[in-house]
Parts: sequence; structure tokens; C-alpha cells
Amino acid sequence: MSEQSEQNPAEQDPAEQLSSASKPQRRRIPILVLLPVIIFAALAALFLFQLTMGNDPSKIPSVLIGRPAPDASLPAVEGLAPEGVQLEGFSKADMIGKVSIVNVFASWCGPCRREHPLLEELAKQDGFQMIGINYKDKPENARRFLGSLGNPYDRVGSDPNGRAAIDWGVYGIPETFIVDATGTIRYKYIGPLSPTSYRDEFLPQLEVILQTPNGPQSN
Repeated sequence: MSEQSEQNPAEQDPAEQLSSASKPQRRRIPILVLLPVIIFAALAALFLFQLTMGNDPSKIPSVLIGRPAPDASLPAVEGLAPEGVQLEGFSKADMIGKVSIVNVFASWCGPCRREHPLLEELAKQDGFQMIGINYKDKPENARRFLGSLGNPYDRVGSDPNGRAAIDWGVYGIPETFIVDATGTIRYKYIGPLSPTSYRDEFLPQLEVILQTPNGPQSN
């Protein structure tokens, strides 16, 4: 019986060695890195489909409802200090133990400006904290925006590149979330709140969540 011997690398044809060395190595991108982008693309496609069908985008269900809020930490907006006190950024840990209303806004967003008086009215109520995500904005513009219209937020996190908004499933600002005391997203409103939607939809949803802050099954 004859034995087949493997070719010694030292005896390999120099041309073959050069060919092997010149082949580019393919880099594999971990799926977890691409997951937020995939989710965002899927949500954007759903949003466009609903618009094409003539449906109200504020009625589009979010895949994040009933799921934990993103585990992301956002820094404070530089120099945002109403009444001389710097507003802090936030992380998921800051949403545990209390109901949170998370509003995504920007100074350049016209609809954000239109809904702002309702956020100011909302901030006068008790039982929850108001958190802002300042989306793709410059600190000086955010300061000017809130300085002019008023600051309804207890915390404001800076999201200059929009990555946090992707994690939250945002595809058009403003958007407003209600997160319960366990850190679970219970409700999402897409687009600017109007007096009607604020009174007839948002406030009733908030009341239900305030009555069951630890989840629908809590007593």
C-alpha cells in the first residue's frame, strides 16, 4: 500500500505561495454589530409601507413594546444648565424604580417645536420623570431651543450621531415613549403630540401605566 505524503510548505511552488499570500482575508462582521441597523431598516420599511397605504404613522405598532429599554448610556448635553444646574444624561439604570417618559427631540425639528407646549404641561404632573434624547443636534442649539421654549426634562441625553435613536427604534422625530418602573417600554407615540392625541390617547395610556408601574400583572 502506497502512502500519500502532504507537500512540504518549503517545497511549495513560489508562485503558489505568492498567490496564497496575496489573497485578501475576509473580515467577518459580528451579527450583533449589525443588529441595530437591521432593526432600524425593518422599522423604516414598515413606516414607509404604512404611509404608502395611507395609514396614520402614529398607529404603527412598535416591536419594542413589552421589551426592555435599550441598555445605553447617554452623556449630558454640554452646558445645558437651567437655573444654573447642569442637567445630567441618563442610562437604563436611571429608569428603574420609576415611570419615565422619554421624548426624542431636536432644535431643528419643526414638529418638536409644535408639541413642546404639551410637554411643558405634562411636566407639571407628578408620578414620573421626563427624559429627553437630543437627536443629532449641537449643544448650543439645544440650549437655545430649551432656553427659549422652556425645559420640561429632568434629564437630557445627547445623541449626536443618532445611534441611541436607532437602538430605541426611532425613525422620525419627535417620538415619545412611556417606560415603566421595571425599565420596560410600555407605549410609544410616533410624531408630534397634538392637543387631541395628548388628551384622548397619550394621557389615558400614561394613567394605566402609572396604575401598574411594575407591569400589567402587578397589583
